[in-house]
Amino acid sequence: MDSLFDYNVNASKPLAEKMRPTTLDDFVGQQHIVGKGSLLRRAILADKLGSCIFYGPPGCGKTTLAHIIASTTHSDFVQMNAVSSGVADAKKVIEDAKTRLELYGTRTYLMLDECHRWNKAQSDCMLAAIEQGYIVFIGSTTENPYVNMTRAIVSRCRVFEFRRLSEDDVKSALKRAITDKTNGLGNYDLTVDEKALDHLVWASDGDLRTALNALELAVMTTDPDKEGRITIDLETAQQSIQKKALSIDESTYYDMLSAFCKSLRGSDSDAALYWAERLIQAGCDPLLIARRTLVHSSEDVGMADPMALVVANSAVEAYKNLGMPEGKIPLYNAIIYVCEASKSNSVVEAMYGAERLVSENKDDNVPPYLRDTHYHTDKVTGYKYVHDYGGWVEQTYLPESIKDAQLYKPSKNGKEKDLVRAKVIKANKG
Repeated sequence: MDSLFDYNVNASKPLAEKMRPTTLDDFVGQQHIVGKGSLLRRAILADKLGSCIFYGPPGCGKTTLAHIIASTTHSDFVQMNAVSSGVADAKKVIEDAKTRLELYGTRTYLMLDECHRWNKAQSDCMLAAIEQGYIVFIGSTTENPYVNMTRAIVSRCRVFEFRRLSEDDVKSALKRAITDKTNGLGNYDLTVDEKALDHLVWASDGDLRTALNALELAVMTTDPDKEGRITIDLETAQQSIQKKALSIDESTYYDMLSAFCKSLRGSDSDAALYWAERLIQAGCDPLLIARRTLVHSSEDVGMADPMALVVANSAVEAYKNLGMPEGKIPLYNAIIYVCEASKSNSVVEAMYGAERLVSENKDDNVPPYLRDTHYHTDKVTGYKYVHDYGGWVEQTYLPESIKDAQLYKPSKNGKEKDLVRAKVIKANKG
Protein backbone atom coordinates (compact mmCIF):
# COMPACT_ATOMS: atom_id res chain seq x y z
CA MET A 1 0.00 0.00 0.00
CA ASP A 2 1.36 3.43 -0.94
CA SER A 3 2.30 5.74 1.90
CA LEU A 4 1.09 9.31 2.25
CA PHE A 5 4.45 10.44 0.89
CA ASP A 6 4.05 8.27 -2.20
CA TYR A 7 0.55 9.68 -2.72
CA ASN A 8 1.81 13.24 -2.50
CA VAL A 9 4.62 12.55 -4.96
CA ASN A 10 2.27 10.86 -7.44
CA ALA A 11 -0.30 13.62 -7.11
CA SER A 12 2.29 16.27 -7.94
CA LYS A 13 3.42 14.54 -11.14
CA PRO A 14 2.41 16.25 -14.39
CA LEU A 15 -0.30 14.59 -16.46
CA ALA A 16 2.21 13.52 -19.11
CA GLU A 17 4.11 11.54 -16.49
CA LYS A 18 0.98 10.01 -14.95
CA MET A 19 -0.26 8.87 -18.36
CA ARG A 20 3.05 7.34 -19.38
CA PRO A 21 2.28 3.85 -20.84
CA THR A 22 3.68 0.88 -18.93
CA THR A 23 3.27 -1.87 -21.53
CA LEU A 24 4.05 -2.29 -25.21
CA ASP A 25 0.36 -2.72 -25.98
CA ASP A 26 -0.40 0.72 -24.51
CA PHE A 27 2.55 2.41 -26.23
CA VAL A 28 1.49 5.15 -28.66
CA GLY A 29 2.93 5.35 -32.18
CA GLN A 30 6.27 4.11 -33.58
CA GLN A 31 4.71 1.00 -35.08
CA HIS A 32 7.58 0.82 -37.59
CA ILE A 33 9.91 -0.21 -34.75
CA VAL A 34 7.65 -1.70 -32.03
CA GLY A 35 4.73 -3.04 -34.06
CA LYS A 36 3.71 -6.70 -33.96
CA GLY A 37 6.55 -8.89 -35.19
CA SER A 38 9.13 -6.09 -35.32
CA LEU A 39 12.75 -6.77 -34.39
CA LEU A 40 12.74 -4.41 -31.40
CA ARG A 41 9.49 -5.81 -29.99
CA ARG A 42 10.75 -9.40 -30.31
CA ALA A 43 14.03 -8.50 -28.63
CA ILE A 44 12.24 -6.79 -25.74
CA LEU A 45 9.82 -9.67 -25.14
CA ALA A 46 12.64 -12.21 -25.33
CA ASP A 47 14.82 -10.13 -22.99
CA LYS A 48 17.57 -10.13 -25.61
CA LEU A 49 17.81 -6.42 -26.30
CA GLY A 50 21.32 -5.07 -26.67
CA SER A 51 22.55 -1.52 -26.32
CA CYS A 52 20.72 0.94 -28.53
CA ILE A 53 20.11 4.61 -29.20
CA PHE A 54 16.63 6.10 -29.58
CA TYR A 55 16.80 9.11 -31.88
CA GLY A 56 13.86 11.37 -32.69
CA PRO A 57 11.91 14.55 -31.92
CA PRO A 58 10.71 15.48 -28.40
CA GLY A 59 7.59 13.87 -26.95
CA CYS A 60 7.47 10.88 -29.30
CA GLY A 61 8.03 8.13 -26.70
CA LYS A 62 11.79 7.56 -26.40
CA THR A 63 11.97 7.69 -22.59
CA THR A 64 8.64 5.91 -22.22
CA LEU A 65 9.83 2.96 -24.30
CA ALA A 66 12.99 2.73 -22.21
CA HIS A 67 10.86 2.45 -19.04
CA ILE A 68 8.69 -0.21 -20.68
CA ILE A 69 11.78 -2.18 -21.65
CA ALA A 70 13.05 -2.14 -18.07
CA SER A 71 9.72 -3.27 -16.61
CA THR A 72 9.10 -5.89 -19.31
CA THR A 73 12.51 -7.49 -18.95
CA HIS A 74 12.47 -7.35 -15.11
CA SER A 75 15.90 -5.76 -15.14
CA ASP A 76 17.25 -2.98 -12.98
CA PHE A 77 16.71 0.46 -14.47
CA VAL A 78 18.87 3.53 -13.93
CA GLN A 79 18.10 6.87 -15.53
CA MET A 80 20.67 9.63 -15.97
CA ASN A 81 20.83 12.92 -17.83
CA ALA A 82 23.97 13.65 -19.79
CA VAL A 83 23.74 17.34 -18.94
CA SER A 84 23.99 16.86 -15.16
CA SER A 85 26.07 13.66 -14.89
CA GLY A 86 29.81 13.20 -15.11
CA VAL A 87 32.41 10.44 -15.27
CA ALA A 88 32.12 9.75 -11.52
CA ASP A 89 28.37 9.22 -11.83
CA ALA A 90 28.83 6.83 -14.75
CA LYS A 91 31.50 4.81 -12.89
CA LYS A 92 29.21 4.47 -9.85
CA VAL A 93 26.40 3.12 -12.05
CA ILE A 94 28.81 0.66 -13.68
CA GLU A 95 30.12 -0.62 -10.32
CA ASP A 96 26.61 -1.13 -8.99
CA ALA A 97 25.55 -2.86 -12.20
CA LYS A 98 28.55 -5.19 -12.06
CA THR A 99 27.71 -6.12 -8.46
CA ARG A 100 24.05 -6.83 -9.27
CA LEU A 101 24.99 -9.00 -12.23
CA GLU A 102 27.58 -11.01 -10.26
CA LEU A 103 25.47 -11.50 -7.11
CA TYR A 104 21.94 -11.77 -8.46
CA GLY A 105 22.31 -12.28 -12.22
CA THR A 106 20.29 -9.11 -12.83
CA ARG A 107 21.07 -6.96 -15.83
CA THR A 108 21.04 -3.17 -15.60
CA TYR A 109 19.59 -0.86 -18.20
CA LEU A 110 21.11 2.60 -18.21
CA MET A 111 18.80 5.16 -19.79
CA LEU A 112 20.82 8.27 -20.69
CA ASP A 113 18.73 11.27 -21.73
CA GLU A 114 20.36 13.84 -24.03
CA CYS A 115 23.12 11.31 -24.66
CA HIS A 116 24.66 13.48 -27.40
CA ARG A 117 25.81 15.84 -24.63
CA TRP A 118 28.30 13.33 -23.22
CA ASN A 119 31.90 14.12 -24.12
CA LYS A 120 34.53 11.58 -25.18
CA ALA A 121 35.81 10.96 -21.63
CA GLN A 122 32.30 10.22 -20.36
CA SER A 123 31.56 7.96 -23.31
CA ASP A 124 34.85 6.08 -23.07
CA CYS A 125 34.26 5.09 -19.43
CA MET A 126 31.08 3.31 -20.55
CA LEU A 127 32.59 1.31 -23.44
CA ALA A 128 34.07 -1.59 -21.44
CA ALA A 129 30.87 -1.97 -19.39
CA ILE A 130 28.80 -2.21 -22.57
CA GLU A 131 31.18 -4.72 -24.17
CA GLN A 132 31.35 -6.91 -21.05
CA GLY A 133 27.57 -6.85 -20.59
CA TYR A 134 27.43 -5.10 -17.23
CA ILE A 135 25.33 -2.35 -18.76
CA VAL A 136 22.68 -2.36 -21.47
CA PHE A 137 22.95 1.19 -22.70
CA ILE A 138 19.89 3.04 -24.00
CA GLY A 139 20.66 6.51 -25.22
CA SER A 140 17.93 9.03 -25.94
CA THR A 141 18.59 12.05 -28.14
CA THR A 142 16.89 14.56 -30.39
CA GLU A 143 20.16 15.06 -32.31
CA ASN A 144 21.53 12.85 -35.07
CA PRO A 145 23.78 10.37 -33.18
CA TYR A 146 25.94 9.71 -36.25
CA VAL A 147 26.93 13.38 -36.21
CA ASN A 148 26.74 14.40 -32.55
CA MET A 149 27.96 11.35 -30.64
CA THR A 150 31.33 9.63 -30.36
CA ARG A 151 31.78 6.88 -32.94
CA ALA A 152 32.87 4.34 -30.35
CA ILE A 153 29.50 4.46 -28.57
CA VAL A 154 27.41 4.55 -31.75
CA SER A 155 29.28 1.59 -33.23
CA ARG A 156 28.30 -0.54 -30.21
CA CYS A 157 24.62 0.39 -30.38
CA ARG A 158 21.74 -0.19 -32.74
CA VAL A 159 20.12 3.11 -33.69
CA PHE A 160 16.32 3.27 -33.81
CA GLU A 161 14.84 6.37 -35.38
CA PHE A 162 11.59 7.57 -33.82
CA ARG A 163 9.11 9.55 -35.88
CA ARG A 164 6.92 12.45 -34.88
CA LEU A 165 3.57 11.14 -33.65
CA SER A 166 0.62 11.39 -36.03
CA GLU A 167 -2.38 13.57 -35.22
CA ASP A 168 -4.46 10.43 -34.70
CA ASP A 169 -1.92 9.12 -32.16
CA VAL A 170 -1.92 12.38 -30.18
CA LYS A 171 -5.71 12.70 -30.29
CA SER A 172 -6.33 9.16 -29.03
CA ALA A 173 -3.86 9.71 -26.18
CA LEU A 174 -5.59 12.95 -25.19
CA LYS A 175 -9.00 11.26 -25.20
CA ARG A 176 -7.65 8.50 -23.03
CA ALA A 177 -6.28 11.06 -20.57
CA ILE A 178 -9.65 12.82 -20.43
CA THR A 179 -11.51 9.62 -19.48
CA ASP A 180 -8.87 7.81 -17.38
CA LYS A 181 -10.03 7.86 -13.74
CA THR A 182 -6.85 6.34 -12.29
CA ASN A 183 -4.08 8.45 -13.80
CA GLY A 184 -5.89 10.96 -15.98
CA LEU A 185 -8.65 13.53 -15.68
CA GLY A 186 -11.60 11.13 -15.60
CA ASN A 187 -12.66 12.16 -12.09
CA TYR A 188 -13.37 15.72 -13.24
CA ASP A 189 -16.75 16.75 -14.63
CA LEU A 190 -15.03 17.75 -17.82
CA THR A 191 -16.02 18.66 -21.36
CA VAL A 192 -13.41 19.41 -24.03
CA ASP A 193 -14.83 20.96 -27.20
CA GLU A 194 -13.87 19.13 -30.38
CA LYS A 195 -12.32 22.31 -31.81
CA ALA A 196 -10.25 22.74 -28.66
CA LEU A 197 -9.08 19.12 -28.83
CA ASP A 198 -8.19 19.46 -32.52
CA HIS A 199 -6.22 22.61 -31.78
CA LEU A 200 -4.19 20.93 -29.03
CA VAL A 201 -3.41 18.10 -31.45
CA TRP A 202 -2.41 20.45 -34.26
CA ALA A 203 -0.41 22.89 -32.12
CA SER A 204 1.56 20.16 -30.35
CA ASP A 205 3.06 19.14 -33.72
CA GLY A 206 3.41 15.47 -32.79
CA ASP A 207 4.78 16.16 -29.27
CA LEU A 208 2.46 14.23 -26.93
CA ARG A 209 4.11 15.62 -23.80
CA THR A 210 3.32 19.17 -24.95
CA ALA A 211 -0.29 18.24 -25.75
CA LEU A 212 -0.89 16.56 -22.37
CA ASN A 213 0.75 19.38 -20.43
CA ALA A 214 -1.38 21.94 -22.28
CA LEU A 215 -4.56 19.95 -21.59
CA GLU A 216 -3.71 19.71 -17.89
CA LEU A 217 -2.97 23.45 -17.70
CA ALA A 218 -6.29 24.23 -19.37
CA VAL A 219 -8.22 22.07 -16.89
CA MET A 220 -6.41 23.29 -13.79
CA THR A 221 -6.83 26.97 -14.64
CA THR A 222 -10.49 26.89 -15.75
CA ASP A 223 -13.15 27.59 -13.14
CA PRO A 224 -16.15 25.22 -13.05
CA ASP A 225 -19.59 26.60 -13.94
CA LYS A 226 -22.53 26.63 -11.50
CA GLU A 227 -23.11 22.91 -12.03
CA GLY A 228 -19.45 22.15 -11.32
CA ARG A 229 -18.61 21.33 -14.93
CA ILE A 230 -15.28 22.41 -16.48
CA THR A 231 -15.53 23.27 -20.17
CA ILE A 232 -12.42 23.69 -22.32
CA ASP A 233 -13.16 25.76 -25.43
CA LEU A 234 -10.94 26.81 -28.33
CA GLU A 235 -9.86 30.07 -26.72
CA THR A 236 -8.73 28.27 -23.55
CA ALA A 237 -6.84 25.70 -25.63
CA GLN A 238 -5.04 28.48 -27.53
CA GLN A 239 -3.98 30.16 -24.29
CA SER A 240 -2.84 26.87 -22.74
CA ILE A 241 -0.54 25.89 -25.58
CA GLN A 242 0.41 29.47 -26.49
CA LYS A 243 -0.31 29.03 -30.17
CA LYS A 244 -2.97 30.76 -32.20
CA ALA A 245 -5.47 28.57 -34.00
CA LEU A 246 -5.56 28.67 -37.79
CA SER A 247 -8.23 31.09 -38.98
CA ILE A 248 -8.60 29.03 -42.17
CA ASP A 249 -9.75 25.48 -42.74
CA GLU A 250 -7.32 22.65 -43.32
CA SER A 251 -7.76 22.42 -47.10
CA THR A 252 -7.24 26.19 -47.51
CA TYR A 253 -4.13 25.98 -45.34
CA TYR A 254 -2.55 23.35 -47.57
CA ASP A 255 -3.64 25.21 -50.72
CA MET A 256 -1.93 28.38 -49.48
CA LEU A 257 1.20 26.47 -48.52
CA SER A 258 1.23 24.94 -52.01
CA ALA A 259 0.82 28.39 -53.56
CA PHE A 260 3.74 29.68 -51.48
CA CYS A 261 6.01 26.83 -52.59
CA LYS A 262 5.05 27.20 -56.25
CA SER A 263 5.65 30.97 -56.05
CA LEU A 264 9.19 30.29 -54.76
CA ARG A 265 9.78 27.89 -57.64
CA GLY A 266 8.25 30.30 -60.15
CA SER A 267 10.48 33.23 -59.09
CA ASP A 268 7.56 35.47 -58.07
CA SER A 269 8.77 37.13 -54.89
CA ASP A 270 5.63 39.30 -54.59
CA ALA A 271 3.37 36.25 -54.55
CA ALA A 272 5.67 34.28 -52.24
CA LEU A 273 5.74 37.15 -49.72
CA TYR A 274 1.96 37.52 -49.92
CA TRP A 275 1.26 33.83 -49.27
CA ALA A 276 3.86 33.73 -46.49
CA GLU A 277 2.25 36.68 -44.74
CA ARG A 278 -1.25 35.28 -45.34
CA LEU A 279 -0.21 32.01 -43.69
CA ILE A 280 1.46 33.72 -40.74
CA GLN A 281 -1.55 35.94 -40.06
CA ALA A 282 -3.76 32.85 -40.28
CA GLY A 283 -1.77 31.26 -37.44
CA CYS A 284 0.87 29.24 -39.29
CA ASP A 285 4.22 28.85 -37.51
CA PRO A 286 6.73 31.09 -39.38
CA LEU A 287 9.38 28.45 -38.76
CA LEU A 288 7.45 26.07 -41.04
CA ILE A 289 7.64 28.67 -43.82
CA ALA A 290 11.35 29.12 -43.12
CA ARG A 291 11.92 25.37 -43.42
CA ARG A 292 10.01 25.19 -46.71
CA THR A 293 12.18 28.02 -48.01
CA LEU A 294 15.25 26.08 -46.93
CA VAL A 295 14.11 22.96 -48.81
CA HIS A 296 13.36 24.91 -52.00
CA SER A 297 16.75 26.62 -51.86
CA SER A 298 18.23 23.26 -52.85
CA GLU A 299 15.29 21.67 -54.63
CA ASP A 300 14.63 24.51 -57.07
CA VAL A 301 17.80 26.66 -56.96
CA GLY A 302 20.58 24.27 -56.04
CA MET A 303 23.86 24.68 -57.86
CA ALA A 304 22.53 27.51 -60.02
CA ASP A 305 23.12 29.69 -56.95
CA PRO A 306 24.59 27.76 -53.99
CA MET A 307 24.35 30.86 -51.77
CA ALA A 308 20.57 30.39 -51.67
CA LEU A 309 21.04 27.43 -49.29
CA VAL A 310 23.33 29.51 -47.06
CA VAL A 311 20.89 32.43 -46.91
CA ALA A 312 17.88 30.17 -46.25
CA ASN A 313 19.66 28.22 -43.53
CA SER A 314 20.80 31.45 -41.91
CA ALA A 315 17.19 32.65 -41.92
CA VAL A 316 16.07 29.51 -40.07
CA GLU A 317 18.72 30.01 -37.38
CA ALA A 318 18.04 33.75 -37.18
CA TYR A 319 14.34 33.15 -36.64
CA LYS A 320 15.06 30.60 -33.90
CA ASN A 321 17.24 33.19 -32.14
CA LEU A 322 15.05 36.25 -32.70
CA GLY A 323 11.48 34.99 -32.76
CA MET A 324 8.65 37.29 -33.79
CA PRO A 325 8.46 39.97 -35.03
CA GLU A 326 12.15 40.62 -35.80
CA GLY A 327 12.67 37.09 -37.08
CA LYS A 328 10.42 37.80 -40.05
CA ILE A 329 13.02 40.18 -41.52
CA PRO A 330 15.73 37.56 -42.25
CA LEU A 331 12.95 35.11 -43.23
CA TYR A 332 11.58 37.48 -45.88
CA ASN A 333 15.16 38.21 -46.95
CA ALA A 334 15.59 34.50 -47.66
CA ILE A 335 12.23 34.22 -49.45
CA ILE A 336 13.18 37.06 -51.81
CA TYR A 337 16.65 35.62 -52.41
CA VAL A 338 15.33 32.15 -53.27
CA CYS A 339 12.68 33.65 -55.55
CA GLU A 340 15.09 35.88 -57.46
CA ALA A 341 17.88 33.30 -57.75
CA SER A 342 18.44 31.35 -60.97
CA LYS A 343 16.60 28.04 -60.93
CA SER A 344 17.82 24.49 -61.42
CA ASN A 345 16.54 21.12 -60.18
CA SER A 346 19.76 19.32 -61.12
CA VAL A 347 20.54 18.52 -57.46
CA VAL A 348 17.21 16.72 -56.98
CA GLU A 349 17.58 14.87 -60.26
CA ALA A 350 21.11 13.82 -59.25
CA MET A 351 19.79 12.58 -55.90
CA TYR A 352 17.04 10.53 -57.57
CA GLY A 353 19.58 9.18 -60.03
CA ALA A 354 21.91 8.10 -57.22
CA GLU A 355 19.05 6.38 -55.41
CA ARG A 356 18.10 4.46 -58.55
CA LEU A 357 21.69 3.55 -59.35
CA VAL A 358 22.40 2.19 -55.88
CA SER A 359 19.12 0.22 -55.70
CA GLU A 360 19.61 -1.31 -59.17
CA ASN A 361 23.38 -1.88 -59.03
CA LYS A 362 24.76 -3.34 -55.81
CA ASP A 363 28.40 -3.01 -56.85
CA ASP A 364 30.51 -2.19 -53.79
CA ASN A 365 33.84 -3.05 -55.42
CA VAL A 366 36.04 -0.04 -54.78
CA PRO A 367 38.72 0.33 -57.49
CA PRO A 368 42.06 -0.85 -56.02
CA TYR A 369 43.80 2.51 -56.40
CA LEU A 370 41.02 4.24 -54.36
CA ARG A 371 41.14 1.93 -51.35
CA ASP A 372 42.23 3.00 -47.86
CA THR A 373 45.97 2.61 -47.49
CA HIS A 374 45.90 2.30 -43.71
CA TYR A 375 44.65 -1.26 -43.29
CA HIS A 376 45.13 -3.04 -46.62
CA THR A 377 48.11 -5.41 -46.65
CA ASP A 378 48.43 -5.16 -50.42
CA LYS A 379 50.22 -2.07 -51.60
CA VAL A 380 47.77 0.41 -53.13
CA THR A 381 49.13 1.79 -56.41
CA GLY A 382 47.78 3.68 -59.38
CA TYR A 383 46.06 6.56 -57.60
CA LYS A 384 46.59 9.92 -59.29
CA TYR A 385 46.84 12.79 -56.81
CA VAL A 386 44.94 15.55 -58.59
CA HIS A 387 47.12 18.39 -57.28
CA ASP A 388 50.10 16.87 -59.06
CA TYR A 389 48.16 17.45 -62.29
CA GLY A 390 47.01 21.02 -61.76
CA GLY A 391 43.78 20.25 -59.89
CA TRP A 392 42.16 17.69 -62.19
CA VAL A 393 43.17 14.48 -63.92
CA GLU A 394 41.27 11.84 -65.88
CA GLN A 395 40.53 9.03 -63.42
CA THR A 396 37.62 6.65 -62.73
CA TYR A 397 36.10 6.88 -59.25
CA LEU A 398 33.02 4.67 -59.70
CA PRO A 399 32.99 0.86 -59.60
CA GLU A 400 33.96 -0.69 -62.95
CA SER A 401 30.41 -1.92 -63.69
CA ILE A 402 28.95 1.60 -63.61
CA LYS A 403 32.00 3.69 -64.47
CA ASP A 404 30.17 5.66 -67.18
CA ALA A 405 27.15 6.65 -65.05
CA GLN A 406 26.36 10.36 -65.01
CA LEU A 407 24.15 11.52 -62.17
CA TYR A 408 24.74 15.25 -61.91
CA LYS A 409 23.86 17.10 -65.09
CA PRO A 410 24.27 20.87 -64.63
CA SER A 411 21.74 23.16 -66.25
CA LYS A 412 22.65 26.25 -68.27
CA ASN A 413 21.24 28.58 -65.62
CA GLY A 414 23.09 30.82 -63.18
CA LYS A 415 26.41 29.60 -61.87
CA GLU A 416 25.84 26.16 -63.40
CA LYS A 417 26.83 27.68 -66.76
CA ASP A 418 30.40 27.68 -65.48
CA LEU A 419 30.06 24.06 -64.37
CA VAL A 420 28.89 23.09 -67.86
CA ARG A 421 31.97 24.75 -69.36
CA ALA A 422 34.22 23.06 -66.79
CA LYS A 423 32.80 19.65 -67.71
CA VAL A 424 33.45 20.32 -71.39
CA ILE A 425 37.05 21.34 -70.66
CA LYS A 426 37.62 18.22 -68.56
CA ALA A 427 36.13 16.02 -71.28
CA ASN A 428 38.44 17.57 -73.87
CA LYS A 429 41.44 17.04 -71.60
CA GLY A 430 40.45 13.42 -71.18
